[in-house]
Amino acid sequence: MEKKTDRRVRKTKNQLRTGLARLMKKKNIGQITVKELVDDVDINRSTFYLHYSDIPSLLKEIEDDMIEEIERAILEHPIKIEKDTTYLFIEDLFRVLSDNREIGCALLGPYGDITFIRRIEKFLEENSRDLLAERFPEKFAEMKYFYSFCFNGCLGFIRTWLENGENMPPEYAARLTFQMVVSSLDAFYEDAKENK
Repeated sequence: MEKKTDRRVRKTKNQLRTGLARLMKKKNIGQITVKELVDDVDINRSTFYLHYSDIPSLLKEIEDDMIEEIERAILEHPIKIEKDTTYLFIEDLFRVLSDNREIGCALLGPYGDITFIRRIEKFLEENSRDLLAERFPEKFAEMKYFYSFCFNGCLGFIRTWLENGENMPPEYAARLTFQMVVSSLDAFYEDAKENK
């Protein structure tokens, strides 16, 4: 009986996440009401309140789950100078995004949560800063520009892929992203050598 309950809870939470993603494509989180969400997914308000106190608590759980997946990916594939380990992390990340395409579109879209994007940016920077500082000690002061270029470029690529790339497999999207990041890193490295 326990498994049935768990399955029902998962199904309800998935319905709410999907409904919230749909609504976030049209308006920001502060404009979405519980009534609007439960009407959209055809469940009772009382069912919503069994799981969440309000819309922001639902959004927080979604974002925390996504961050947890990113943390898992980076723990399994730590970012290292060797390019293959970085590729494995990027590939894993694209699989996570592919499995969560609808909510990913909403979170990164025009009505998404900028705080969530900043959390991802900070997490990725913290997990690669020391490595890059070790490789490019003379360019440490300029590292913020490199991060900004790579992060925002990758973010734009991911947004486009989430919105339009249903026919592009996550592995291929990861390969393209990886090649662009490596090209940027090589250019940064070349500039560092030339300016020694």
